[in-house]
Amino acid sequence: KLVLYHTLQKPTTITKMSIEMQSHQAEAAPAEEPLSQWLINMPEPPTIWQEFVGYIRTNVLSKKRNKMKKKSSNPVYSYLKSVFPILIWGRQYKLNMFKKDLMAGLTLASLCIPQSIGYANLAGLDPEYGLYTSVVPPLIYSMMGSSRELAIGPVAVVSLLLSSMVSDLQDPVTDPIAYRKIVFTATFFAGALGFLVDFLSHAALVGFMAGAAIVIGLQQLKGLFGLSHFTNKTDVVSVLSSVFHSLHHPWQPLNFVIGSSFLIFILLARFLGKRNKKLFWIPAMAPLISVILATLIVYLTNAETRGVKIVKNIKPGFNRPSVNQLEFNGPHLGQVAKIGIICAIIALTEAIAVGRSFATIKGYRLDGNKEMMAMGFSNIAGSLTSCYVATGSFSRTAVNFSAGCETVVSNIVMAITVMVSLEVLTRFLYFTPTAILASIILSALPGLIDISGALHIWKLDKLDFLVLVAAFLGVLFASVEIGLLLAVGISFTRIILSSIRPTVEALGRLSKTDIFGDINQYPMATKTQGLLTLRISSPLLCFANANFIRDRILNSIQKVEEGEDDEQEVKRAKVLQVVILDMSCVMGLDTSGVVALEELHQELASNDTQLVIASPRWRVFHKLKRAKLEEKVKKENIFMTVGEAVDFYVRARTTSHDMC
Repeated sequence: KLVLYHTLQKPTTITKMSIEMQSHQAEAAPAEEPLSQWLINMPEPPTIWQEFVGYIRTNVLSKKRNKMKKKSSNPVYSYLKSVFPILIWGRQYKLNMFKKDLMAGLTLASLCIPQSIGYANLAGLDPEYGLYTSVVPPLIYSMMGSSRELAIGPVAVVSLLLSSMVSDLQDPVTDPIAYRKIVFTATFFAGALGFLVDFLSHAALVGFMAGAAIVIGLQQLKGLFGLSHFTNKTDVVSVLSSVFHSLHHPWQPLNFVIGSSFLIFILLARFLGKRNKKLFWIPAMAPLISVILATLIVYLTNAETRGVKIVKNIKPGFNRPSVNQLEFNGPHLGQVAKIGIICAIIALTEAIAVGRSFATIKGYRLDGNKEMMAMGFSNIAGSLTSCYVATGSFSRTAVNFSAGCETVVSNIVMAITVMVSLEVLTRFLYFTPTAILASIILSALPGLIDISGALHIWKLDKLDFLVLVAAFLGVLFASVEIGLLLAVGISFTRIILSSIRPTVEALGRLSKTDIFGDINQYPMATKTQGLLTLRISSPLLCFANANFIRDRILNSIQKVEEGEDDEQEVKRAKVLQVVILDMSCVMGLDTSGVVALEELHQELASNDTQLVIASPRWRVFHKLKRAKLEEKVKKENIFMTVGEAVDFYVRARTTSHDMC
């Protein structure tokens, strides 16, 4: 009986308590404040100077304070750790990691040595300069870079860039010393100015690489056939015409036999490596084995006396200082700086793209800022030690990854191995045929042509594919410089056109939600009679697009008043009462933007139509207040959301109808 009594009494008690609480809350609760009041009473946004000071406090001073609180009380050491990541991960480095890095570094060196000699030849330099470039830049990068797998050294595309552009200023055959001085100075500018440039899109890089691969391949016909007369130009027409004209001169087929035979050998080794991932060392060792075998064949058979062209002298010894060879007061300083910037764009874009792809596989984040710093200082140091522009090589990075590298210590092992080779093996390389260097370069070119990437870009974005085609055709039929300019020019033109010709979208409400979407994207969205909701899709309302946006808004209003946007409705005039502008996408506006809004307000007011502003950003609303436009539009016509604005005017119209 007691249990039944309490069970029956509990609901009654709860009901009485809830009624008393609700009545108490109703008496104590203040009147609901509209959301727009929060917008009106917001503080002023920070000035540019305040933002700068805040950035310094957040990113510099706070970091320093945090570092001071740590155990390491030495501020110099803390700064060095931020610049040299090797001081951080080096403390956790273990012996078992070194074993993997040692094997990866030796495997990497076996591929790097023949490629470096070939790329130096492609750049118009003596073979030892390619080996120099595989010593100092990798050592600098290993201390400053954030990628664990990226293999630094000379690459084919940058070598082609240098040879094609520097040869326009100085012929490498007539005066090789002056040519080297220009190359070292351009390398210095590539390192010093590389921090400032990042203008190349992914599509432009894919097209440029494909075009450059074809041009490089055609230029290797000189070494493959052992031709003496050959052009310095890089376009396809000039190269092919030079090949056909050179074939009429005497040439020795032994060069072609040696080069093509070892090219087939390298490609077969690569095929085996792809079929079985455990045999990754076979394609990595194949170029070095080819060089050794070809050199032995030429040496034992005296093939150089039968017309086989050989490398001849490679100066032994380590990198030589080249500070005195930098020319900052020469007649071509501006053009040399331009060459450095172009090389920096390609080198930095390729290095970051390659590094990020392998970092994603390993599951860590690549720091773009540290990569720019590391590549910049690597090339600055390289220009002072007889190196030319170095960057991350995709083929060598893939070998480094497959060999199981753990850290950039593999780059250090590779650099030390190349140093030993410079001291010991240079005399042996005297009889190395140039045809084998051409075959090594040709074997590396298929990796530069990304057909699947081009098809993906075609499916994804046709305008991006246009950038790709422009870069490809420009490099192929004009020059590498023209190809880059076309790609960058089209990319910037696209950005400018989208900024000065933005869209103005008509919005409708999705049923049973407070979400407003483009009626073309969401045909099921409903429009409210008497209201026109438009969204400006430009991040800036400025001098470049203000008049265009105003005219687009007026045209949209005219279509609604004439009934053109709804075929089922009859032609109607002055039915439109309110125009709501969704400015949630507009991040800023200038004086021209304010004037355009004022003119729009006056135009609508003359037709008894109200202009309502919804979702203005902090800085936009601050500009409107300073221009006193919010007083002309009236504060009650500014809302935090589009939904609030629509609901307000729907309720107002319903109330006026009820009163009538």
